[in-house]
Amino acid sequence: MPMEVKICFLGSTAMNKKQRFDIWIIVSIVGLALYILFLFYPLFGILKESIINGTSRDLTTEYFKKFFSKAYYTNSLLNSLKVTSSVTLITTIVGTSLAFVMQTVKIRGRNILDIIIIVSMMSPPFIGAYSWILLLGRNGSITRFINGFTGIQYNGIYGFPGILLVASLSMMPVIYVYVSGAFRNMDISLFEASEGFGCIGIGRFLKIVIPLALPTIISSALLVFMRSLADFGTPMLIGEGYRTMPVLIFNDFMAELGGEKGFAAAMSIILMGVTLIIFLIQKYYTDKNSFTMNAYHPLEPVQSHGIRQVLAYMFCYFVVGIMILPRLVVVYTAFKNTSPSGSLFVPGFSFASFLRVFSKMGDSIRNTLVFASVAVIIIVVVGLLISYVVVRRPNRLNTALDAFSMIPFIIPGSVIGIAISISFRKPFVLTGTAGALILVYVIRRLPYMIRSISAMLRSISLSTEEAGISLGASHLKVFSQITVPILAPGIMSGSIMTWMQTTSELSASIMLYVANTRTLSISIYTEVIRGQYGNAAALATIFMIISVICLVLFFKITGKHEFNV
Repeated sequence: MPMEVKICFLGSTAMNKKQRFDIWIIVSIVGLALYILFLFYPLFGILKESIINGTSRDLTTEYFKKFFSKAYYTNSLLNSLKVTSSVTLITTIVGTSLAFVMQTVKIRGRNILDIIIIVSMMSPPFIGAYSWILLLGRNGSITRFINGFTGIQYNGIYGFPGILLVASLSMMPVIYVYVSGAFRNMDISLFEASEGFGCIGIGRFLKIVIPLALPTIISSALLVFMRSLADFGTPMLIGEGYRTMPVLIFNDFMAELGGEKGFAAAMSIILMGVTLIIFLIQKYYTDKNSFTMNAYHPLEPVQSHGIRQVLAYMFCYFVVGIMILPRLVVVYTAFKNTSPSGSLFVPGFSFASFLRVFSKMGDSIRNTLVFASVAVIIIVVVGLLISYVVVRRPNRLNTALDAFSMIPFIIPGSVIGIAISISFRKPFVLTGTAGALILVYVIRRLPYMIRSISAMLRSISLSTEEAGISLGASHLKVFSQITVPILAPGIMSGSIMTWMQTTSELSASIMLYVANTRTLSISIYTEVIRGQYGNAAALATIFMIISVICLVLFFKITGKHEFNV
């Protein structure tokens, strides 16, 4: 063997051995340990609670038998599936249609419409429920007008119709944002070719556009399904007897008298099983039908004329108008004069509600900013490291790490909240501390950051890093001085969006907060429950102002007026 070949061979062998024992092995092991401690340990805790008798501490299946033996509980599961399926169907149809119209027809004021849609997506769903109570509740302004003008005794938008309306309007932006990204990746040549075969209008939409976007549509529909299934704030506020699983879980877990934490844990396991089945069905389909699209000539909006233009404007402005209406009601209500307690509205306008919430609940605003910021820093650091080893160091350990990272995606927030509350009382005391809320934020948002950074890493050629290594730089130095700077703009924009979504988290944090760790979303919810509508409106307005500032910052950093999630 020639000397130079032998040297290269030995050098290659040494490099391979070095890679086997470099810093990234430690990252993989630490990442796995974190998942075991902060994900599997709490999930084991909730499973253990569901099969242990609360009094005798013996193994039992009584909680599961209790659930499936009584129609009261099984009907609640069916109600949840009915609401969730209906919301998913409506939002998928309307959101996909809205995305297609906005991507193919020039709509004046489109940037403003996009901002409204994104702000609507970032706001907690229960804010919409509270707003519609002010409009269509038993004493709502529209209800009073209907009853007075028509003589019909309308009893308000409660029960299944109310939940369906509020959840659909709050989830529709999710479909719009995801599917818009798929449409932007379509090449206009596909449309030109279809015209050559006489396929235009609705036929082209159904035969070409929908099949191409179907994997994205199904993925976004799954996200809507998961979010609406886990939402308890909306049915709690507007359900009025229409029982859903998250409400039952919350009531049993939080009840001081008559509640059974073991039964709440069993219902959580059942709910998690339902989401797992739905996720596996979706994953099977998308894995079987996945493909990538590269648009050399991306689809762009074109100027339309006549009835098509009129219908496009009417559709877009009507749908977005319905989305923004609850937010306008909140802002209007925030400036109305109230009684000193904030429970009754009186004539006139002022800043009284804002002054009151800043003096009494300013800590919730501070907590939101601090907790979300700390969580995002952790999410970015951990997400970056895990993404790197998954993409750049493929092996069995990192493949398992990649699979574990998706588990929080299919677990409802209330289940995560209960799991942490049960598991971290001793010896690891987190329950009742800020650490519990920060941990919830990290667990819930980390999968999205990992997926986002992994996608960016795959778009960066490996030769870029190999060039740095060939010049004598260590793997860690190449990562910190070459890879991270390349990813920095995308990470920054993703961090802003993660921060916005983290601040609106409720379903898990409501299970864990105490008086000194309440956040904006928790304060808004508790003020609505107490009937302090002036306070709730002021807090919700502050929340929306923060969201708009973050959105403007996102656009400034990326230089775009649209974003992908």
